Amino acid sequence: MKVEHIHHVAYRCKDAKETVEWYVKNLNMDFVLAIAEDEVPSTKQPDPYMHVFLDAGQENVLAFFELPTQPEMGRDPNTPEWVQHIAFKVKDRETLLAFREQLEGNGVDVLGVTDHSLFHSIYFFDPNGHRVELACPDAEEEAKLKRLDAVKWEMLEEWSRTKKAPRHADWMHAKEFGKEGA
Repeated sequence: MKVEHIHHVAYRCKDAKETVEWYVKNLNMDFVLAIAEDEVPSTKQPDPYMHVFLDAGQENVLAFFELPTQPEMGRDPNTPEWVQHIAFKVKDRETLLAFREQLEGNGVDVLGVTDHSLFHSIYFFDPNGHRVELACPDAEEEAKLKRLDAVKWEMLEEWSRTKKAPRHADWMHAKEFGKEGA
């Protein structure tokens, strides 16, 4: 028995309409559907909401809840803003660069291209403050994944014992940190 795939991922938003329009305009996602109720179906609690769904490709759905009666949304102050994010795969580097150009043309601040060895990414924030990543595969992704697969359990065990970054996969970000060949 296994999970088939993610049905949807849901985040909170400040304004459902603004959020839908932003994802349609900037990431070319299709607006799939909206659901609204005055109470929560699972808990039966009174809590009006608008729940919107966007097509993120290949049966992946990105959803948002606008909750007008709840306190303003925030972030976990103990978690750096770079940690919590959602990453979407794009076909190739050309597509990644085209998205960067489109986002910047729409006034969105974009960080990167960052070289993660397996893949290359750009980062930006949606109008709700959620960090979004677009990633394209590296030409040598398959071989690099095999290298990582061979050391994953050793890395996890070492991290579990020491809480210090294991050096098994230093090669991944060597180029990004200017340490290639070191």
